[in-house]
Amino acid sequence: MNRQEPVRVKHVMTSEFLIVDGLMMVDQALKLMKENDARALIIDKRDENDEYGIALLSDVAREVLSRDRAPERVNVYEVMSKPVVSVNPEMDIRYCARLLNKLKFTYVPVIDNDKVLGIVGFSALVLNGLVK
Repeated sequence: MNRQEPVRVKHVMTSEFLIVDGLMMVDQALKLMKENDARALIIDKRDENDEYGIALLSDVAREVLSRDRAPERVNVYEVMSKPVVSVNPEMDIRYCARLLNKLKFTYVPVIDNDKVLGIVGFSALVLNGLVK
C-alpha cells in the first residue's frame, strides 16, 4: 500500500494573525480586525507565567452586542477565552479537524515552543488541506 504523506497544520495555517493586549478596548480591536480581515485575535501574555487568550467575532457578538454593552467601554480581556487550546504545527489536519469539531471551536492558534506561529480553522483545513 502506498500512503501519501499527511498534510500538516503548518501547511494550511495562516501565518498572518493579530496579537493584541488584553487591555485594548473592543471597538479598537474590531477596527483592527476589519482592517486586517481577521476573524480572531490572539491575546498576548502579560508575563511569562500567563497564557495566551483568543477572542472571536462570535465572542464580541455574544458578550457585547447581545448584551447591549458599549464596545468602547469593554476590554478585550472581558470577552476572550483563556487559556487557549492550541495545536502543534506538525499535527495531521485530520486530527485538527476532529479536535475543532469535538470542542466546537472555530479557530485555534498554532503554537510551538510557546510561540504563536499562526491560526487555523475549518475553512483553512478544508480549502488548503483537501483542495489541490
